[in-house]
Amino acid sequence: MKQTTTDVGILESGSWRQPGHGIIHGLGRLLQGETRGFPAVRAGSASLAWAVLTLALILLPSGCQSHRPTFISPADAEPDRAIVLREGDVVKVTFPGSPNLNTTQQIRRDGNINLALVGDLKAAGLTPSALEKEILAVYGNQLLAPDVTVSLESTAFSVFVTGMVLRPGKVTSDRPITLLEAIMESGGFDYTRANLKAVRVMRRDGERMKTFIIDLKPVMAGGPALPFHLRPSDIVYVPERFSMF
Repeated sequence: MKQTTTDVGILESGSWRQPGHGIIHGLGRLLQGETRGFPAVRAGSASLAWAVLTLALILLPSGCQSHRPTFISPADAEPDRAIVLREGDVVKVTFPGSPNLNTTQQIRRDGNINLALVGDLKAAGLTPSALEKEILAVYGNQLLAPDVTVSLESTAFSVFVTGMVLRPGKVTSDRPITLLEAIMESGGFDYTRANLKAVRVMRRDGERMKTFIIDLKPVMAGGPALPFHLRPSDIVYVPERFSMF
């Protein structure tokens, strides 16, 4: 599966140095003998330096990956306007010419609803207008008036939140929710460990996964920001803040 990455947020100005650069540089100088003049401690210092340098090289790859937010398109941040019915959604089917056939049902796990006179009908994966056409087709001339309306009463909107939050797991809502709302439903950030500047949202886009990187630190500090709306089955990952010790 192909994966693409889109950074989102605000680009910071100025140059950037990899975290730990100064540590490695200083250890390198120590290993090159800059303790000369202190023969008694040189050997022990060098051994300690090698140990710390090894640890730094192990830890730095995760800390040196600087994912700096840039720009997000409104199309990716706004709610999904194309309503596609899913298992768990509650739909209301109205027959203006035959009100005795009106029904409100939850789409079953097999994706079907059950209608009077015709039985089971596949609803999951269709838009409300497409389902209306399917209903008219299966009823045929049984209806006094060829008219039906399908409306979405509530939706089973599920996303997944993991990483440095207090209650990671599946978040289910009866309406579309934003990134920050999903994190709050998961108990909020673990502020002692969470990296608010590089929150990731992974989203399926056809046969590939798109990854958005979002800086939530300004929002949590009270600054203005446009909400980032999640889509069904999005995966939210709050990374751990890098710390040398």
